[in-house]
Amino acid sequence: MTSDVFFAALARLAAVLQALNPLLLLGTRWFVAWQFWKSGYLKITGWDSTLYLFTNEFHVPLLSPHSAAVLGTFGELFFPALLVLGLFGRIGALGLSLVNIVAVISYRQVLLADGFEAAIGQHYLWGFMLLVLLVHGPGALSLDRLLFKRRGHGKSW
Repeated sequence: MTSDVFFAALARLAAVLQALNPLLLLGTRWFVAWQFWKSGYLKITGWDSTLYLFTNEFHVPLLSPHSAAVLGTFGELFFPALLVLGLFGRIGALGLSLVNIVAVISYRQVLLADGFEAAIGQHYLWGFMLLVLLVHGPGALSLDRLLFKRRGHGKSW
């Protein structure tokens, strides 16, 4: 009998926690979007500094410093907007994942150096949060939910 009560209590707790899922995904979207948006905003408002950094500090493979600066800034502003709205949320998460990976690769001489464990840890955290959004989608509190439900599709892309 006590095991039935225990499992019933666990089931109620699981139901309460499951009801928080939309808020968790919304918070995750907004938090990670804010981190990249701030970076993109700083880049676009200080363009001379941005070009200097991409020329002298960030070593983006296969792209000229100017192209890397433009694409990086675009990615840090466009993809967070998708996440905030929950519009094509998985595309936003995938795009920011690529931005995050390129950031680590292009600034590896600092991020992977001794003493910078907290800095690389932030990139790991953001990468994990973006992976959660890729797997679970933007959640019920998103424009994706409205768009895909209206078109008769269960899940959002």
